[in-house]
Amino acid sequence: MKIIFRLTAASFILSLAACAPNNVTKDDTLKKYFDENKVTGTFGLFDNGQGMFTVYNLGRYKDSTYLPASTFKIISSMVGIQTGRISGEKMIIPWDGIIRKFPNGDTATAWNKDLTMEEAFKVSAVPYYQEVSRRIGKDTMQRWLDTLGYGSRYKKFQITNNIDTFWLDNSLKVTPDEQLGLVKKLYFNQLPFQGRPQDIVKKLMLQESNSNYKLSYKTGWGNTENGDALGWIIGWIEENQHPYFFVLNVEGPHDTDITTVRKNILDGILKQLGFFEGKK
Repeated sequence: MKIIFRLTAASFILSLAACAPNNVTKDDTLKKYFDENKVTGTFGLFDNGQGMFTVYNLGRYKDSTYLPASTFKIISSMVGIQTGRISGEKMIIPWDGIIRKFPNGDTATAWNKDLTMEEAFKVSAVPYYQEVSRRIGKDTMQRWLDTLGYGSRYKKFQITNNIDTFWLDNSLKVTPDEQLGLVKKLYFNQLPFQGRPQDIVKKLMLQESNSNYKLSYKTGWGNTENGDALGWIIGWIEENQHPYFFVLNVEGPHDTDITTVRKNILDGILKQLGFFEGKK
């Protein structure tokens, strides 16, 4: 079932207010992708050229908050480069010799070695970015979060003593709407950073590129306060030089294979909506 209705721009604080879209499509046919993968969640997609917004599970999209997990690397990368704590995407941080594991218990082989920022971003290496956050420091990171307004949808977020875990431990929480707003502003270099940090991060987000489309995104994987597995994919797809911004948020039992599930859902939804063929 599809229901088309109108919302005020004020409903979308970060993602849609700047574009003042009026047309919103609530697409419940997308529910099948979540059901097939035994998870709940939400999906939103904004057609920048037409000002059209498609959403599944609107309440979760705009009113519920979740830890950003590794999607926060978008912000910490830009803060790090802007402040000089990261010299560039080739900056190496040596491995400290501690063997880490993923949330599902598998050994994080790709993390357990010396990494450049580019490599750490691509494999979502938590230790690299924990060190980056320690180098940035609490006060500087807080100023940037305040400037961005990120994670302050309902209450101003304050970093306490958890400078290297706040985006992982359910201290910082964001709505899917805020996540969509972040990537939209990043695409157009509208975030309060210099051009170089934004350009580097956009380059690192590019995952697939061919004659039909370019797909750019950052993933996230963590655990909610009740122990559920939580996954994100946020970014954009371009066809015929036309960007469409999306956010996918999924939640399931703690042993959910988030890596597989979130990509299955994203690909299924985008294909249903007519992407991947270069005809948008």
